[in-house]
Amino acid sequence: MHVLSDFGILIFGYILGFYMAWNIGANDVANAMASAVGAKAITIRQAIFIAGILNIAGATFIGSHVTDTIRKGIVSTDVLTDPHVALIGALSALLAAALWVSFATIKSLPVSTTHSIVGAMIGFGIMTGGFSIINWGKLGAVVASWIISPVFSLVIAWVLFKFIVKVVLTRKNPFERGLKYAPLFIGGSLFVVILSFLFKTPLGKTLALGGFTSIIAALVLATILGVLGRYLLTRFLTGHKAAVEEIFRRIQIGTSCYVALAQGANDVANAIGPLAVIYFLVKSGKVGTTVPVPLSLLLFGGIGIACGIGMAGHRVMETIGTKITTLNNSRGFAVDFSAATTVLIASKMGLPVSTTHATVGGVLGVGIARGLEAVNFRIVFQIMVYWILTVPAAALTSMAIFYILRLVL
Repeated sequence: MHVLSDFGILIFGYILGFYMAWNIGANDVANAMASAVGAKAITIRQAIFIAGILNIAGATFIGSHVTDTIRKGIVSTDVLTDPHVALIGALSALLAAALWVSFATIKSLPVSTTHSIVGAMIGFGIMTGGFSIINWGKLGAVVASWIISPVFSLVIAWVLFKFIVKVVLTRKNPFERGLKYAPLFIGGSLFVVILSFLFKTPLGKTLALGGFTSIIAALVLATILGVLGRYLLTRFLTGHKAAVEEIFRRIQIGTSCYVALAQGANDVANAIGPLAVIYFLVKSGKVGTTVPVPLSLLLFGGIGIACGIGMAGHRVMETIGTKITTLNNSRGFAVDFSAATTVLIASKMGLPVSTTHATVGGVLGVGIARGLEAVNFRIVFQIMVYWILTVPAAALTSMAIFYILRLVL
């Protein structure tokens, strides 16, 4: 019994795609802005405004114009042989992933939207081809990333914050020491940011620079901008002799902006990937392993993300920014740097890491650097339980939705 026309299915797909994008904004944006808000570098209202604009820009101008039909290659593309089944699967995956992320957001807990869509695709795959359709090796890499990315980020944040304490914060003249080391902190952050754009985004792939060339280019640019950054800090912060944290506040705003822009570019695919599959199935009646993504769909996803940030982003932002440990600007800078570095290195190694996991690991790292009593382990345990539940919960929900949609579509 087909109760919806092709046009009706496409409209349904758009609604679900927007809902998923909204959830990415409501939950994942915390990774970009939580430490800056928690450290009072910016207000929640400023964070929502900045992240909203940068997510739209990242999604539209740096987001991929081609998407894999099956995210991360965990489910075999054999499930796409029947266009009608592929259509129902894409709808099921979108709705299942969005419902799980919504549930986590209501609980104010950060989860990975990437892992939610992976779980939902697994559910769809099992319903169409059984367990043999799943690439267990790649799924194992996702499970491993739950441990690898937070631990790696925790270590980087711990080491960096201890270094800041040793060379800046505990010295007699911390403000002057902060200015002295500013090129290192600014340059180090920019080195990671520039490499991330050269390695991780579709824009970087278009430039097609080799690994060595990218590192040299990033090093030269980061060095120049690090020196320029110190000059600007010296010029504008001369009246803040006591406020060494003001130096880190300025750097932290920059790193948070980068994370928001990169998220728009990379995470928009979680919502727009399945929607692009639906769009091309309805338009052409067939789909391959990759489908082109029109600019209008990327913009649509970016606006959805921005709406989610504005309407519900504060919930998860508060959890990461204030409930795990107390953050100030130097700690917040260490969190942002460790998360960005972890995601860059892991993605170059081909590990499907989540910014969420890396950010929480970074917050834990700076908390532990001040002593175990500085960390709220009850919240950390809750977050980890939700991480473990993400893939199976999204998979089971996807299976149930697929079963229902197959009866009515």
